[in-house]
Amino acid sequence: MYIGRFVVVGPSVAAYRVSSRSFPNRKLIERPAGLTVVPTADAEETTNPYVSYNCVRTAGGHAVVGNGSHVDPITEKVERGYPPRDALAEALLAMDYEKDDYDTPRIAGVLASDGTAYVGIVRADAVLVRAVEEPTLVATYEKDAPEAIGFDAATAADAAREAYSAAFEHAVCAAGVSRRGVGDGYDTAVVNDP
Repeated sequence: MYIGRFVVVGPSVAAYRVSSRSFPNRKLIERPAGLTVVPTADAEETTNPYVSYNCVRTAGGHAVVGNGSHVDPITEKVERGYPPRDALAEALLAMDYEKDDYDTPRIAGVLASDGTAYVGIVRADAVLVRAVEEPTLVATYEKDAPEAIGFDAATAADAAREAYSAAFEHAVCAAGVSRRGVGDGYDTAVVNDP
């Protein structure tokens, strides 16, 4: 089954996977701001604004994951003290779904500094933001409402690997984030090629 890009959040790990039929030549790189999706050297040139973006950022004791440029305003809001739920809802609503041929939803999640976790999506017909107490998946296609999922990862590396290996079609790359402890920061990891 092809579900597109997806996040898995909560309560102490999160993961993001790029799955793509149209733009498979991408990878994750580490930058000071977090993890960024970029085209590989052999990717065709494109003017598509949805191909490269920050997908994992940490700030203010929070970790944010998502499938596009909305990761930045969510991160900025939680860093300024917004509650994670409000930061997700406001940024998703303000940026809306992607204005591409598929009305691709924007998905995101937050591991909060107080040990809580949230996941959200904005689609053409809805904005959903939920607190999560167990690993919860939301994807751009087919599984476009938050749902519990079996996800056993405890570390960032395990989360990235488990997301990459999940039984959904067209895996490109994956990121993982894990909380070291409440208030102790986060570890991140990437999987580009198996």
